Amino acid sequence: MSTLGKSGVEVSPLSFGAAGIGNLFTAVSDEQAFEALDAAWSGGIRYFDTAPHYGLGLSERRLGAALRDRPRSEYAVSTKVGRRLEPTDGAAGDDLADGFAVPATHRRVWDFSADGIRRSLDASLERLGLDRVDAVYLHDPDDHAEQAFREAYPALEKLRAEGVVGAIGAGMNQTEMLTRFLRDTDVDVVLCAGRYTLLDHRALTDLLPAAQERGRSVVIGGAFNSGLLADPKPGATYNYAAAPPELLDRALRLKAIAERHGTTLRAAALAFPAAHPAVASVLVGARSPHEVRDCAEQFATPVPTAFWQELRAEGLLPSNAPVPVQEPS
Repeated sequence: MSTLGKSGVEVSPLSFGAAGIGNLFTAVSDEQAFEALDAAWSGGIRYFDTAPHYGLGLSERRLGAALRDRPRSEYAVSTKVGRRLEPTDGAAGDDLADGFAVPATHRRVWDFSADGIRRSLDASLERLGLDRVDAVYLHDPDDHAEQAFREAYPALEKLRAEGVVGAIGAGMNQTEMLTRFLRDTDVDVVLCAGRYTLLDHRALTDLLPAAQERGRSVVIGGAFNSGLLADPKPGATYNYAAAPPELLDRALRLKAIAERHGTTLRAAALAFPAAHPAVASVLVGARSPHEVRDCAEQFATPVPTAFWQELRAEGLLPSNAPVPVQEPS
């Protein structure tokens, strides 16, 4: 287990991203969602991340229901604020335009005001069936930087001081603003998605050093870059769009090198971000028990040192990127 900054909140090295069980892109049954969460628990995962955005609250409701009978002291939950849910007038339609196969019963409202942060968290706690969450992230404040720093962040600080949450931070798909949070505020953790992977090393420049210097933590999401590093083939997605040919070629090179060293690209993709000392947990999105078990097995599989050496020799990995040092037993 790792601690998020100096917060005292402990998280497992591998964590469960609950967007998939919020019906990301396609529907998942309640039964499959609960089986996936059971598989995560059986695989040693004790940190679960969700958000109101994921399925218009469906992810939070399912996660809360699945964890209800688990000992509260044995797991950590994080959710996000900045997009409040407001009921719609009941008109027919779905939420697929925003990526989720759920009825459009609510609409998202960007709100990084202090009042909006508290209202959003209160609603999340109700959906989760919890009296507290362990961590809260400002969710994608990219276009709301002024309000996020002026109003939302101080509101999170107050909630932390009140003991409503244990750790606070921000979650984004970019590194620049997350680095600013690390340098200019007292966040405990940032969640960086897709920007520290075998294909994208940009967090290594500023974000990860800033976290390390200040004793803060980073949670890495999107280790597979939305699919390309899980199964590189024509039609694979990179950051939720069709992978450009040059990135597909690079991913196929990585896969071939992994296989030559007797490992898998999936194992390497999970091991790489976990090796950085500032990284507290690697977040994997899964929607079925098979996917969860595979991620847990791959994460537990040591990757040969020779694999990393070849990546560096081929110019596929920066020389200053930390890598695991263990050999397979």
